[in-house]
Amino acid sequence: MEEILPEEHEVDPTSADYYFDSYAHFGIHEEMLKDTVRTKTYQNVIYENGFLFKDKVVLDVGAGTGILSLFCAKGGAKHVYAVECSLMANTAKEIIQKNGYSDVITVLKGKVEEIELPVQQVDVIISEWMGYFLLFENMLDTVLYARDKWLVPGGVVLPDRTSLHLTAIEDADYKHEKINFWSSVYGFDMSCIKKQAMLEPLVDTVEPNQIVTQTQLIKTMDISNMTPGDVSFSAPFKLVATRNDFIHALVAYFDVSFTKCHKVVGFSTGPRSRPTHWKQTVLYLEDVITICEGEALTGKMSVAPNARNPRDVDIVVEYTFNGKRSQASRRQHFRMR
Repeated sequence: MEEILPEEHEVDPTSADYYFDSYAHFGIHEEMLKDTVRTKTYQNVIYENGFLFKDKVVLDVGAGTGILSLFCAKGGAKHVYAVECSLMANTAKEIIQKNGYSDVITVLKGKVEEIELPVQQVDVIISEWMGYFLLFENMLDTVLYARDKWLVPGGVVLPDRTSLHLTAIEDADYKHEKINFWSSVYGFDMSCIKKQAMLEPLVDTVEPNQIVTQTQLIKTMDISNMTPGDVSFSAPFKLVATRNDFIHALVAYFDVSFTKCHKVVGFSTGPRSRPTHWKQTVLYLEDVITICEGEALTGKMSVAPNARNPRDVDIVVEYTFNGKRSQASRRQHFRMR
């Protein structure tokens, strides 16, 4: 089994400081607010489930512009503590004041792990912590820290359940355009960049007609009860072909659920659902697999925060295929960064 390893460099361009600084820019918040699948789901959860928020103390982890805090205040919360580490905290404070909620919402600038809340416990923790591939940026650990430190026994974390899914696609044109391009650039061999390009998952929108196999549930996370260590995991997969085609890449996406509501509410970031700003995560395979309907690509996916920068995600995919028209066995490393 051939193994593809990422090259390590002495200087890592990705840093926690850059992470927080990036959220000080308005563009990223505009993109998230305009993602109506995301934002309207949260709004509906809050407005249509008053029993969860009425006269409750709420902690908004990673408040950004303060939109979720505003929803909670309008939905009847007794008080909301909006924690935001980036400079956007100053803007959120101004927005909250302009909309007349300064007496209900307190903005706290700083890291959740370093701030002190004016109260010992909160009834509800709400957060939009999900990153690309669900776990990129690793904000989930911050939510779990807040849960363990401040959430009252029997309190609610929203959302409280997420699931990661895997499927496989045909993507010859794009793989040729983005990966094989480096083999000959104006007559020069730049294939060393091709190796690096293969290591970085692509965040993009996948067309439903590209999907070649059934979908496999890889991991379910219960945010109310899980431990921080649960963000590292290994899971087997078996992707059964629904037609004769080629497999060029694996595709990961996630679903989010609010199960504490009157009725379960949520959304999916999958290719067959309404598009979101998370899109899907594409992992290109070294092999081109020719698969026939009913045949299965089997393997294991292992996921963990990067040891040197926990906001990055290391993904290892081991796969084996033994079909009528092709065979393959390989271990590939990817890094979301």
